[in-house]
Parts: sequence; structure tokens; C-alpha cells
Amino acid sequence: MTCTRAQEFLVRNKVEAKETIDASKKLGEKEALKLAKEADHIYASKGTKSVHLDMKADKPSNAEILAVMLGPTGNLRAPTIRKGRTLLIGFSQDSYKKVLT
Repeated sequence: MTCTRAQEFLVRNKVEAKETIDASKKLGEKEALKLAKEADHIYASKGTKSVHLDMKADKPSNAEILAVMLGPTGNLRAPTIRKGRTLLIGFSQDSYKKVLT
């Protein structure tokens, strides 16, 4: 459901992806932490709850990072979008507007 809403937002706002990742490729802790270490900001959303991690100012622990990036199966949550040095995990219309438009 969140992937569909994210895709609809991207189409509506004419945002094109430069790269996509096949969701059937299971990305676990190692890959999630690699993405996080390349980011300055992470915006993560689960349901109505949104979290912003400032990777430089807050210096979150690996456990804190993985808690927002991984789903119950231990794989990277979808949708995940990287724009520059910012990651969007899950779908939040407010976060998408702030980062992508």
C-alpha cells in the first residue's frame, strides 16, 4: 500500500527516479547500514509515526538506525528513496513534499 501511495506521489509531482532497486532483493542489516552511513538525514515513516534522524548532529546508534530502516522480516523497508544524501524510508506525504519537491 505505501509503495503505491509513494508511486502516485512521484507521478503526481513529476519526480523521476534515477535508479530503482528490485524489492524482491532482500537487503538486510549490512546493506541498510551502508545506505545510512552515506546519508546526512533519514526520514522514516511507519503508519502515522514519522522519525527524522540527523546523522551528523544526532549520531544515532546502529540499533536506532536499523529500528527505523528494517521491517519485521529484517529486510530494508519499502519504499526507500535516496535523494542526494537524504533517505526516505516508508511513505509520508509530508516528508516526500519536504525532500522531493
